Amino acid sequence: MKNSVQNTDHRFAKLNDAKRIWAISAVHGEIDKLTNLHDTIFPHIRVGDRLVYTGNYMGYGTQSATVIDEILTFRRAVLARPGMIPSDFIYLRGAQEEMWQKLIQLQFCPNPTDTLLWMLGNGLNNTLYAYGLSPHDGMEACRQGMVSIATWTKSIRSAIYARKGHDPFSAQLVRAAYTPRSCSHPLLFVNSGIDTSKQLTDQGDSFWWASNKFDNINHAYAPFNKVIRGYDPKHKGLDFKCVKATIDGGCGFGGSLVCAVFNNDGTILDALHC
Repeated sequence: MKNSVQNTDHRFAKLNDAKRIWAISAVHGEIDKLTNLHDTIFPHIRVGDRLVYTGNYMGYGTQSATVIDEILTFRRAVLARPGMIPSDFIYLRGAQEEMWQKLIQLQFCPNPTDTLLWMLGNGLNNTLYAYGLSPHDGMEACRQGMVSIATWTKSIRSAIYARKGHDPFSAQLVRAAYTPRSCSHPLLFVNSGIDTSKQLTDQGDSFWWASNKFDNINHAYAPFNKVIRGYDPKHKGLDFKCVKATIDGGCGFGGSLVCAVFNNDGTILDALHC
């Protein structure tokens, strides 16, 4: 059965019995826009709704650590409402979070200097500063060798542990979320890309790095009627088509943070900009 996912595969989240799905685009460290969005949608969330954050909470903006604090605070506030449950919240792993995890294993990389330079140029520079860390210390550690790199990455772990809830938050990130096949129009939510030639469980890093393949989707990725992503590295803006949708408003790059509200049949109910 194509793209069937075992319930025990914790890399993916199944959106069972969702009445409405609030999909939030890439945040990229823009705390003010996220706070405004949360304040706007909070009064309207009802029992049976699901919230899907599509990744890239970190990177480019200057408040990545505070963004995670805000996400956790908002989650607690919503869960305080009668009838809301923890599984109402789904957090996807984005390219920024994938790089962040690779960063703390930098000492095992065959080319740590080049790898670190690439990461810093792709959003992690400001993320390090947000956690009170110095990219320059990382470059110096790379110059000195593996032992120094390991010492530096240990300081990254310590900075994460020092922020309450940040390590458990990272551990619960999933690769994709989907509504079940029993829905009239199953939906799939991803960070940035997908390779339609591969089954869902075989995507590997396509969720983060196959954005060019997403652009070429012209037919439904069975059994899903529509694939929805929260980040477009080309920053072309919102794009709603029959079999795919991009909800990225350019947050972190001078644009807006978007929350698109979908009915469980894939109908777009609203798109909010902050």
